[in-house]
Amino acid sequence: MSILSDLKSALSVLNIPLETGSFKSSPPDEYIVLTPITDNFDLFSDNEPEYEISEVRISLFSKTNYIKRKNQITKLLLESDFTITGRWYVEYEQDTGYHHYTIDTAKHYEFMGGI
Repeated sequence: MSILSDLKSALSVLNIPLETGSFKSSPPDEYIVLTPITDNFDLFSDNEPEYEISEVRISLFSKTNYIKRKNQITKLLLESDFTITGRWYVEYEQDTGYHHYTIDTAKHYEFMGGI
């Protein structure tokens, strides 16, 4: 159970190339980059963490209309029990021609111990 593998699985139906950290090959007209943000223990019982909350930033880069993809990604995340913590248009990158849109997401995982 990891947020990165769960996101890759949920977003795979879109058939958009996806990388973690950065896009390593020559980028297509549309792609996604996943960037881990945090892993926290926010819910406790008897001084022990019960859940790990993992957060990832989803960056959509598109040379076409990004709004359709933004809506598809949002719908898939909500259907897959992710929490959306923020969404915003970052910029139009003049030098590359990409629209950059970001969705921050989080998911709770039961903590099984073993740090």
